[in-house]
Amino acid sequence: VQLQASGGGLVQAGGSLRLSCAASGRTFSTYAMGWFRQAPGKERDFVATINRSGAGTYYADSVKGRFTISRDNAKNMVYLQMNSLKPEDTAVYYCAASYYGDSSVSNAYSYWGQGTLVTVSS
Repeated sequence: VQLQASGGGLVQAGGSLRLSCAASGRTFSTYAMGWFRQAPGKERDFVATINRSGAGTYYADSVKGRFTISRDNAKNMVYLQMNSLKPEDTAVYYCAASYYGDSSVSNAYSYWGQGTLVTVSS
């Protein structure tokens, strides 16, 4: 499966952005999906994951209550709605696909998109 993330940009603190991730292939619904992020000079961190059906989600504590992950299996899309953005949310955001199920561990994901930059100004 190939993944293409989009929707990043520059936003002021307190603002919102919605990231999108388009997946190719007819087997999208067989993959759990996740979002990760990497800030400059830091390791890649887990943000959110959603199971194959979309009924189950899990978030990093740092984004819980502010971010919402969702998916549309008919359109081969996964989204990350980000509200109440903070400067510390600034990072390159990556979507990823896991055949093994929803996970907060990056090694569980076999396919990665190219990343989209989110910059939150104070």
